[in-house]
Amino acid sequence: QVQLVESGGGLVQAGGSLRLSCAASGRTFRSYTMGWFRQAPGKEREFVAAIRWDDGSTDYADSVKGRFTISRDNAKNTVYLQMNSLKPEDTAVYSCASTSLLLRSRLSSSPLNYNAWGQGTQVTVSS
Repeated sequence: QVQLVESGGGLVQAGGSLRLSCAASGRTFRSYTMGWFRQAPGKEREFVAAIRWDDGSTDYADSVKGRFTISRDNAKNTVYLQMNSLKPEDTAVYSCASTSLLLRSRLSSSPLNYNAWGQGTQVTVSS
């Protein structure tokens, strides 16, 4: 069992920044993939970013490239999502996910490849 707890969401004006955290606990190990997904009201869940625990390599959705940065602290079993230049369209519930698989290439963007999810944290960007 892996438990994921997100934090850091909130209300911010357009152009502002937030940093989300996702702490993993329980039956964890280092060689896996962690990702961030988001879901806005009336829309399907979409991929945001992913990071692999073996080498720290990352994947990003085109919509957030250059604005968001995913990182991890191996010692703390925590993954972060630094969000800069936020836009109203970034408003969503952001969820952290993990899997024991090392997801390469396009596989990291599919929520079907993750088997543990956090409760989500609300990010609201006002215009």
